[in-house]
Amino acid sequence: MGIPREPEKALLFVGTLFSEEDWYVRSKEILTELYGPVLFESDTYRWEHTDYYRDELGWPIYRRFIFFERIIDPAEIVQIKLKTNQIEAGLSRDGKRRINLDPGYITPSKLVLATTKNYAHRIYLGKGIYGEVTLFYRKGGFRAHEFTYRDYQMPEYLELFKKMRDKLMDMIK
Repeated sequence: MGIPREPEKALLFVGTLFSEEDWYVRSKEILTELYGPVLFESDTYRWEHTDYYRDELGWPIYRRFIFFERIIDPAEIVQIKLKTNQIEAGLSRDGKRRINLDPGYITPSKLVLATTKNYAHRIYLGKGIYGEVTLFYRKGGFRAHEFTYRDYQMPEYLELFKKMRDKLMDMIK
């Protein structure tokens, strides 16, 4: 029989997609009011992996990650995803989102994204939110699964996530 244990400590982050820098800046202000100081902000990457968001967000689309100093209990990701959905809705114009906010967390063993979309590789967490183990940590680096988004497999992203995992490991010592 297994014994229930406390979950791994998790480093909160939000992946953003936007076409106008102003929407990014505004959402970052809101997020820091809610989740505290920023630990690290990634470079801005051009995002050209699909046209899925083009009509809604505009073009070209950019990706940026915000990592927070806050260490969370992984169970908090449900409420965080619900809140980021509210932020997206509040910043929408004419029924279109101006920014896409994808919260997730990094633990010593994995990177998890929260989503409202069910699929074969996602598990239900509650309140309409699913969790996806997007990357797993093995042999000194993050590795992708079959369903991992293409951009999350890019070497610069994998290096960024490893760097943030290293920061987490220092923080929890």
